[in-house]
Amino acid sequence: MSPVPLISIVDDDDALRHSLDDLIRSLGFRTQGFFSAQAFLNSTEVFSTACLILDVRMPGVNGLDVQRNIIASQLRIPIIFITAHADGDTREQAMKAGAVAFLYKPFREQDLVDAIALALKDSETS
Repeated sequence: MSPVPLISIVDDDDALRHSLDDLIRSLGFRTQGFFSAQAFLNSTEVFSTACLILDVRMPGVNGLDVQRNIIASQLRIPIIFITAHADGDTREQAMKAGAVAFLYKPFREQDLVDAIALALKDSETS
């Protein structure tokens, strides 16, 4: 029996992080929330994360920096970016670097569910 995938959520907005946690747990996944990108990068959960939901703009290390760090570390973690503050250039950078999705807040729950399914499917085939 394969373990239940871990979805890590990195967002400095506590309310959003908790609501995403509730949604994702209701889908049957394990979740771990982080208030900052640095907290995620410093955790041992980085090695067991099956999919990362990542805010683009946060205090300290931003989402694009985290994506670059993950790529440089040769970790294969699919990333779904979420943001309320981004321009087309940021989206383009994230997607060119391999992001699964780039969702603007507020987003439809189904869009996130679909992006998670795609991320997990892609990670199984790679």
